[in-house]
Amino acid sequence: MADRIWEVFRQERKGQAFVHGGSFHAPDRAFAEAYAREFYARRQESVALWVVPRDEILSIEEFPDEFDLKYRRVDGYSIKGRLKEARARAGSTERAHAEAAAVPAPAPERA
Repeated sequence: MADRIWEVFRQERKGQAFVHGGSFHAPDRAFAEAYAREFYARRQESVALWVVPRDEILSIEEFPDEFDLKYRRVDGYSIKGRLKEARARAGSTERAHAEAAAVPAPAPERA
């Protein structure tokens, strides 16, 4: 059987995320497990390991934004654009300003 490339992901402490530790060639699963234990967990520098063949890792590179959920993205969405659209639907910016000015301020609390 030909060697496969194996990827090792390690967790340094419970509750932390797994990070890529490295990769190596191994002929089978048993050898890969022994190798990973020896090189990534021997001195207790890891509390958990994931050892997977590289060709079994599913790579996903395309993410369609089917529902236009921009708030889930790291860069967020522009609130100014959304407000402008909402004001346009409401009629005009003057109407929105007049409605905002007509809202009474809350009464101060008494001690």
